[in-house]
Amino acid sequence: MPSLIDLNLEGQPVARHRPWSRTVIDRVTWSFAARMLGDGHWNLLSLWGEPSAVHMALFDPRTAEIGVISLDCPQRSFPSVAARHLPALRLERTITDLYGLQPEGAIDDRPWLDHGRWELHAPLGEAAAASPQPPYPFLPVEGAGTHQVAVGPVHAGIIEPGHFRFTVSGETVVRLEQRFGYVHKGIDGLMSGADLPRAAHLAGRVSGDSTVAYALAFARAVEIAIDAEVPARAVWLRALCAELERLANHLGDIGAICNDAAFAIMLAQFGVLRENVLRAADTAFGHRLMRDVVMPGGVARDLDDAGIAAIHAALAGVRKQWPKLIALYEDTASLQDRTVATGIVKPALVDQYAAGGFVGRASGRVFDARRTLSYAPYDELSFDVPVLSEGDVDARVRIRIAEVEQSLSLIDQILVRIPGGAIHRPLTLPHQAREGMALVEGFRGDILAWLRIANGRIERCHFRDPSWFQWPLLEAAIEGNIIADFPLCNKSFNCSYSGVDL
Repeated sequence: MPSLIDLNLEGQPVARHRPWSRTVIDRVTWSFAARMLGDGHWNLLSLWGEPSAVHMALFDPRTAEIGVISLDCPQRSFPSVAARHLPALRLERTITDLYGLQPEGAIDDRPWLDHGRWELHAPLGEAAAASPQPPYPFLPVEGAGTHQVAVGPVHAGIIEPGHFRFTVSGETVVRLEQRFGYVHKGIDGLMSGADLPRAAHLAGRVSGDSTVAYALAFARAVEIAIDAEVPARAVWLRALCAELERLANHLGDIGAICNDAAFAIMLAQFGVLRENVLRAADTAFGHRLMRDVVMPGGVARDLDDAGIAAIHAALAGVRKQWPKLIALYEDTASLQDRTVATGIVKPALVDQYAAGGFVGRASGRVFDARRTLSYAPYDELSFDVPVLSEGDVDARVRIRIAEVEQSLSLIDQILVRIPGGAIHRPLTLPHQAREGMALVEGFRGDILAWLRIANGRIERCHFRDPSWFQWPLLEAAIEGNIIADFPLCNKSFNCSYSGVDL
């Protein structure tokens, strides 16, 4: 069985790409990689474009090897990856929308981000004046007695816009099809040519509830590209912020899932715990979500005694309430009736999509970037990666419960072991071209950042949210369930709209 190292031997290595190799290959090798993905030998980490090239990041689960392959597209087309490996589909459609590169043999040529509201078609490629688009053609469903239910893009609560088109037979969902792109921000274009402060500012705003994780992925990609060393204290402070972010989000999610099963007391109780964690983060780092704390070269704010005390108090509050809240979840029959065996995602589908985070781990996929890639300081910390196989709403709740407990332990370890010293080292971007890629674990799963630095600026930057590979699994999870269970299934995934509307 060929490895990613073997694949790299088939092409032209790109100098100054770190920490993993990037190789420019030909069309035959590109198609071979797509077949390896389709046959389940490799995992797709991401697929992205430039005006005249496409790139694909690959992961070999047997060896934990990572590699990037690139294909030049002088004719502005490339062999479709999605035709052989369905998880590439939405990323492939995004390349066409933004850069105008056409996948040959595409199985779906509908636009993804482009809703017909842009003045230009393929604005980041060979841009041309946009022409009117016909109404978006949702996929048909054949069968007697079916009808469609349209939900969104505007929703009842304070929530990002997304459209969900249900085809139902009675109360049973036959098909769900999603439509996003309503909060497209043009991150790819805004990043191109940005100086380091501006780019770091943008990175932390890709998906607001994961601002620490995105800032960390970007900072690590920059530092890896230019071989910059970060002060040890800053590395540990970053991990502290990341675990506080994970803890706050999991606490909020557990309560919200129970609320969608009409068990509002859990929402209230977990909401208090989450609020206390956010307030502690504000005291410790000057912002409830810790936005703009992680930056290339280190962190922007140190931790003082008041911050440490606030974090300890928040964790003590969680631990005090935790046993009885979990017992309430487990012992409430009406709640268990809604979550157990609802919204099942089969392990084979999770493996195909290489879904990360609690979605993947609830269906048996053992992957956590903190453990698999063992980046600092997690290589010095003790923690477990919880995994279940049931793949239902209940399993996704229980993974969150276990991860809360792990984050509490990790925060304790960090506060005890954090070294002293500087928290930031100024960086200067070089003029010669450098490239870097990082994969970090956010609360939803692994976040990828790839970038190229040239002439002292960010020439190109690509982010991949874990939700790219989780949203399609929600479509599969709801099939065969009643439509009233969709809010429960949806919240158990809690995918990011903003993270896929780049």
